[in-house]
Amino acid sequence: MADSHPECASAAVGEKRQQFGSRFLSDPARVFHHNAWDNVEWSEEQAAAAERKVQENSTPRVCQEKQVDYEVNAHKYWNEFYKIHENGFFKDRHWLFTEFPELAPNPNHNDLNDWLSENKRSEVPEGRRKEEGPGLKTEEQHTCSSDSLGHKTQMPPLEEDVTRKLSHLEIRADEFPGSSATYRILEVGCGVGNTVFPILQTNNDPGLFVYCCDFSSTAIELVRTNSAYDPRRCFAFVHDLCDEDATYPVPGGSLDVIILIFVLSAVVPDKMQKAIGRLSRLLKPGGMMLLRDYGRYDMAQLRFKKGQCLSESFYVRGDGTRVYFFTQEELDTLFTTAGLEKVQNLVDRRLQVNRGKQLTMYRVWIQCKYRKPLVSGAGPEPPVPDRILSSSAVF
Repeated sequence: MADSHPECASAAVGEKRQQFGSRFLSDPARVFHHNAWDNVEWSEEQAAAAERKVQENSTPRVCQEKQVDYEVNAHKYWNEFYKIHENGFFKDRHWLFTEFPELAPNPNHNDLNDWLSENKRSEVPEGRRKEEGPGLKTEEQHTCSSDSLGHKTQMPPLEEDVTRKLSHLEIRADEFPGSSATYRILEVGCGVGNTVFPILQTNNDPGLFVYCCDFSSTAIELVRTNSAYDPRRCFAFVHDLCDEDATYPVPGGSLDVIILIFVLSAVVPDKMQKAIGRLSRLLKPGGMMLLRDYGRYDMAQLRFKKGQCLSESFYVRGDGTRVYFFTQEELDTLFTTAGLEKVQNLVDRRLQVNRGKQLTMYRVWIQCKYRKPLVSGAGPEPPVPDRILSSSAVF
């Protein structure tokens, strides 16, 4: 199980993580001098061997009866995962602020808000606060150990009330958790809070409000009872990303950022497009969707045994949880079909090193940023830093 999760590998104590694409292995003799090397090129032989391995472990396929069980009881498998591991399986994702500056307190937030305000003045109806968002009706789960392990014993009454009503509530623009916030972030597939808590602890913007949801009720309970959970700045709720009838506790067009970190890969492929479409409608014009997930021929995919493949590039782990391995083109299609514009779509080919055991592990991850276009008008694009890194196919 651990091999399928990229964040289990420990970093050297005190070693500051750089943006991917900035540490290159030019001398093979130095491979064990660092924990990881970026943008590692695969030889033709290595690429061909990976392709052969995937062809081998893709047959036979899991029988249909078991596939139905993995889908119908998916929440049970993830609940069991979190009951076993609680908040001790992964580490907090502090690397997020390096790869996704949109999540950290920095001047870029103000630059983006200024840009949006300038380009949206004619779009905001008279008498409506811009933070209310344009819609009045709602449009519509996995994950390093928390720095704070204390627990609370009681969920705030407001949160209980909102959670009870989510299945049938029509969200009003001025009556939802975080309605007075000026910068709203939603993490889908929050697990036990390994993204949410670093954001709350690092970003002290008084106008920030963070929403987080997960398929697992066990994971959400662990988030809510963590001592770092502050209902004045955060709202955690159980949500099935694939349930077309399930609602989010915010109006359409009200979110600045949506985060998808190693979560879309857990969704059945034929349900991904609709899930992304529903999420895109929650973004404000100019809002960003951030993704990091497994790429085709990642080490985890090559390690699967025969009999674990559900469909092409989609596998079931030994604990019943599932994982898909993407290409850049597949992700681009998902986001652009949902009406989003590409800002970044990069392959992170990383060579991870276990210096103690003298082992090398080739990882392939994909990192994306897609923006919701403005409803009308053009205007200059806000500055979004990019890196010089190949955006071609996985190999």
